[in-house]
Amino acid sequence: MLRCILRAKIHMATVTESNLAYEGSITIDEDILGKAGILPYEQVMISNLNNGERFETYVIPGKKGSGMICLNGPTARKGVVGDKVIIFCYGYFEDSMIKEFKPNIILLDSKNKITKIK
Repeated sequence: MLRCILRAKIHMATVTESNLAYEGSITIDEDILGKAGILPYEQVMISNLNNGERFETYVIPGKKGSGMICLNGPTARKGVVGDKVIIFCYGYFEDSMIKEFKPNIILLDSKNKITKIK
């Protein structure tokens, strides 16, 4: 049996931009993506702590070291600059792999700098 398990989480990211004119997605600083182990175009779920919105989209890499977290296209309607979001990425695992598996959890400060990796 395959189970859907949290694979990576970017915790307490701050939305830095909102671009309604873009065709859709979330742009995330490439350094943050690398530490989290999230690939470009991978599906993510985003939970907005400020307004309770929860939505899915895909990731596009942003400039390394920029701290960019940009809601693009329709997702731009789900939050505004300054909102705090949690970004979740799930994967499917066999039961035999779950006991040894640990998700990559990245904690960010208010400027989207990594403060801790769990």
